[in-house]
Amino acid sequence: MIARPTVLARLRAALRRSPVVVLAGPRQCGKTTLARELVPPGSSSYFDLEDPVSLARLEEPATALSPLRGLVVLDEVQRRPELFPYLRFLADRRPLPARFLVLGSASPALLRQASESLAGRVEVVGLGGFSLGEVGVERLARHWLRGGFPRSFLSRSAAESHTWRRQLIQTFLERDLPQLGVSIPATALLRFWTMLAHVHGGVWNAADPARSLGLSEPTVRRYLDLMTGLFMVRQLPPWHENLAKRQVKSPKVYVADPGILHALLGVKSEAELLLHPKCGASWEGYVLGEALRAVEPDEAYFWATHQGAELDLLAFRDGRRIGFEAKRADAPTVTPSMRIALADLGLDRLYVIYPGERRYDLADRVTVLPAADVVGLGRGRLSRGGTRR
Repeated sequence: MIARPTVLARLRAALRRSPVVVLAGPRQCGKTTLARELVPPGSSSYFDLEDPVSLARLEEPATALSPLRGLVVLDEVQRRPELFPYLRFLADRRPLPARFLVLGSASPALLRQASESLAGRVEVVGLGGFSLGEVGVERLARHWLRGGFPRSFLSRSAAESHTWRRQLIQTFLERDLPQLGVSIPATALLRFWTMLAHVHGGVWNAADPARSLGLSEPTVRRYLDLMTGLFMVRQLPPWHENLAKRQVKSPKVYVADPGILHALLGVKSEAELLLHPKCGASWEGYVLGEALRAVEPDEAYFWATHQGAELDLLAFRDGRRIGFEAKRADAPTVTPSMRIALADLGLDRLYVIYPGERRYDLADRVTVLPAADVVGLGRGRLSRGGTRR
């Protein structure tokens, strides 16, 4: 087991603030394990909606839920979305005898129904796989290759991990999506997902996948939004302001978990990854994902102009503008693109993340940072910057 104290602290804080908390994330990312640290699975206050016994108990939700006190867990709630209106009634009782932790695969319909039925009463906490901070920076190479899904990361071998991820992809497409009401054929979504893996880190252009799949551009856009809503794909929106330059206005797309990316690309080992043509793009997606988890920005974008200047990640945090560039290089240097981004975007600081071990200042407001140090970029450290030799 790998402890997740930061996530547990966020979850407990949300439960103190709100009568209903939705813990949303892809299947197999650890939601149930976290919930069982708060309420034992054998408790009368724990309902697993994949368990026929729990489903039978909830046939009469008023009888099952009204008498309960303390924390109540509803796991895999997307199987019974009609429970949300009743949760509204339970959340409005005064004094409040029980709070509810609702677990569900990240379904857009689930989150929409929760927000509509429980407006002002619900808080949504997103959960992904293990972060680098949770597994330890000394395991960076393994984490990059295998990704953050617990069973993938903890597998006894790289081959076993790869096999598990391939099975997860198949199960997700053939079983989980139909259970969420998605009627798109699994083979079509697998082709689309594989195409996304090959454009990972690129600017979205619907024309190419639409032509290759024989679909309309609105249809492939719907596929992209579906996979994003299920936390399997990350879209990084473009930032554009009133500059005297033509700026890119389409999002960048990434397969959210690096292990899933590598499974889709057929990459089974670290040696294969380092030789793969998508190695640099994979590194970029991995670094940016960890930066987003560490910094927790108020807003996040990428920036690019049609003249060739670009910035991998523009993060807004507490009124400051922080830039991130991912470089798979031994000794990154200041590029013209970095200088343009500093000037045009008014960055307070630019971090260049690389796979080395030494942190140093490259120029005014530009710091080269080892990937292992991204974990430490919290609220306070972002403001200080500085050099450590």
